[in-house]
Amino acid sequence: MKLGTNMMMQFLEKFNEQPFLVKMNGGEYKIGEGNPAFTVRINKAIPLDDLVTSTSLALGEAYMNKDLEIEGELYDALDHFLGQMGKFSTDKKALGKLIFTATSKRNQQKEVRSHYDLGNHFYKLWLDETMSYSCGYFQKEDDTLYQAQRNKVDYILKKLYLKEGMELLDIGCGWGYLLIEAAKKYKVHGTGITLSVEQHREFERRIAEEGLGGLLRVELMDYRDLPKSGITFDRVVSVGMIEHVGRENYPLFLESVDKVLRQGGMFLLHFISGVKEYPGDPWIKKYIFPGGVIPSLREILSQAAENNFHTLDVENLRLHYNRTLLCWEKNFREHIDEIKQQFDERFVRMWHLYLAACAATFHNGIIDLHQVLFTKGINNDVPMVRWYYQPSRT
Repeated sequence: MKLGTNMMMQFLEKFNEQPFLVKMNGGEYKIGEGNPAFTVRINKAIPLDDLVTSTSLALGEAYMNKDLEIEGELYDALDHFLGQMGKFSTDKKALGKLIFTATSKRNQQKEVRSHYDLGNHFYKLWLDETMSYSCGYFQKEDDTLYQAQRNKVDYILKKLYLKEGMELLDIGCGWGYLLIEAAKKYKVHGTGITLSVEQHREFERRIAEEGLGGLLRVELMDYRDLPKSGITFDRVVSVGMIEHVGRENYPLFLESVDKVLRQGGMFLLHFISGVKEYPGDPWIKKYIFPGGVIPSLREILSQAAENNFHTLDVENLRLHYNRTLLCWEKNFREHIDEIKQQFDERFVRMWHLYLAACAATFHNGIIDLHQVLFTKGINNDVPMVRWYYQPSRT
């Protein structure tokens, strides 16, 4: 066994909870006991220093560059490795500039647009018809992705206890499906804000197409500018947006919600969360979500209390996001030829890796998905039981 091969095998042997095969330098090497579930083919040596500095960054870039390939299902391999993520190395000091980025308006606008402004056509290829880019809600085993996204929006709107004529704000409104459904079903007045030019353009088109100009509007706006807008709301919702705020700005984000939400109003926050506070994965932050930080549930609840938000309900939808991501990954693979017409192979491998890896992290409980329902101050007018939950009757 060559020196480089020996060092690589020593590094990989610690991921031995399930069996897999390694092909490298003309040889085959088995790790773990039993029949290998997949094969890792290493076409070019990965420097040990890179693996020690950031295991995820080194392996991720190797996969993007085809220095490392997987024979078998990519998701299965990632489920194996990410299930042992505690064995990954991350040198936070060496990666400081990558992990800890500026939280200024200008920089965060740039970071958000680098992801969400890749083109509406790109997202339409692998999202469902609602254009929902967040966790679905699978009420039944045979629910499609489209049905799960409709379920999710319906569930959120029920939780918000909407009444006709109310004012609803969606912070990070995406392509607008939630507000469109709110206007149609509850006759509320909705305002959406986003930093994405592409999302803003598509949402405006949808408002016109649906004939909802009298009820809905969308603004290119940073959440920090909400208080000076002079507008207040009965309800506020934010789905998958606080992950872009940055840990140091959680107080500012919740203060901004507090200043535009009327007394007794309700606020639903839907976000990816960590069990503990963590600065973020280097590969994800470099290539997918620059500046992204996943909050812990406890820090959000603690800060919310400082703004007199009373917690009504906390729900974990972790496995729903695993299934959502597997649906996206399947859609992505089915449209990969069309995607390759827009982007080069390195981008395609990167994006496929992202979807499969995120599915694996949810499956392994590395990250969770929480929906938290708050009231601003006391609201004694909502039902005493969970009005949005309808258990099956026997």
